[in-house]
Amino acid sequence: MNLEYFIASRLTKAKDHKSSISAPIIKIAISAIAIGMIMMIVSIATGIGLKQKIRQKVAAFNGHILISNFDNNQSQVSLQPVSTNQDFYPKFKNVQGIQHIQAVASKAGIIRTEKAFEGIVFKGVGKDYLWNNLQEYLVQGKIPKLNSNLNPEIIISEYLANRLQLKLNDNCNTFFMKQDGSQLPNLRVFKIVGIYNSGFQEFDATYIIGDIRHIQRINKWKPNQVGAFEVFINDFDQIEQKGVEVYNNTINKADPTKTLDTQTITQKYYYIFEWLKLFDFNIIVILTIMILVATINMVVALLILILERTQMIGILKSIGANNWTVRKIFLYNAAHLITKGLFWGNLIGITLLLIQKYFKIITLNPENYYVNTAPVDINLWSILLLNLGTITICLLVLLIPSYIITKISPVKAIKFS
Repeated sequence: MNLEYFIASRLTKAKDHKSSISAPIIKIAISAIAIGMIMMIVSIATGIGLKQKIRQKVAAFNGHILISNFDNNQSQVSLQPVSTNQDFYPKFKNVQGIQHIQAVASKAGIIRTEKAFEGIVFKGVGKDYLWNNLQEYLVQGKIPKLNSNLNPEIIISEYLANRLQLKLNDNCNTFFMKQDGSQLPNLRVFKIVGIYNSGFQEFDATYIIGDIRHIQRINKWKPNQVGAFEVFINDFDQIEQKGVEVYNNTINKADPTKTLDTQTITQKYYYIFEWLKLFDFNIIVILTIMILVATINMVVALLILILERTQMIGILKSIGANNWTVRKIFLYNAAHLITKGLFWGNLIGITLLLIQKYFKIITLNPENYYVNTAPVDINLWSILLLNLGTITICLLVLLIPSYIITKISPVKAIKFS
């Protein structure tokens, strides 16, 4: 085996001579593998990164599973209150894999300034709200303090602030319709202490977030009445399973009419997650095409290399080398070329991902992609498996053209060289 590898290495060095016919073909093959690897690494990292980022944003504003009355299920606002006196609140102990549960309520309103007005949804949250999910989207200011008495502090999106010409520490008049149908709306004056930008147009154009007690007072709810519960799970891949488990644990056996409804974000935002599934298909198509192109180039390079080294094959056979031994020499050489292409492909591909991750050069339209910049997910295990898969597939396919070596006669190869 050492002798075979030595001959293969010498063959690799010999091919770089200017007079070698195979030299430009070999360079093209290496370049094709490198470019293919770059495309595969970038497509996987950006595809998975975009999926994870969108999932994260949708969950930040809704939780992974929403528990509410059936009347509130299809609405952005809380119509009927839900009591917090539930077995699953404030700790969901009967279902494994639940990270957090929080009580929220939503109410539609209008923010009016001297120059503009915008329809909004005021999302009321309490002391148990998981602000960490929104912290990274905060571009100015701070998170409202909800531990004291009724607090007028809110955070508003950068999109709404620009349209309403509001800035940090400004007060804004917000009008809410009363539950009893009265024509006179409720006026609340809120103070903007934070401005966020999630890049998710559907949420940025809608939500302001503040103290849930404002909604409870406007709707004349009791302190233990809220609009819904948002549930966060540890593993998003189990969201459908956990959704069923959560529903089964919210059934009111004593009075089925009081059973709460559960809805996962994959059900609520069905169109978004169906769109995300297309990324998996696109990634598979790109991987297939890139591996196919790299394999074809390596097959051509190997065939030319074999034909160019016919005399050497004849000499090796004449001194006792069998067909498989000679084939392994060329396969070792092919593996060396593939590895070289993979090295440069990985180096350039990972460098491009790091540049995008830290400098965010490539931007996207949030109206179409729900993010401002192209997110990347650099998973070393995925890259390693991608490299192993590429080199394995290429070598397996190269067994076919290497079979031509068995047809070369030592006498004719030496005689006519």
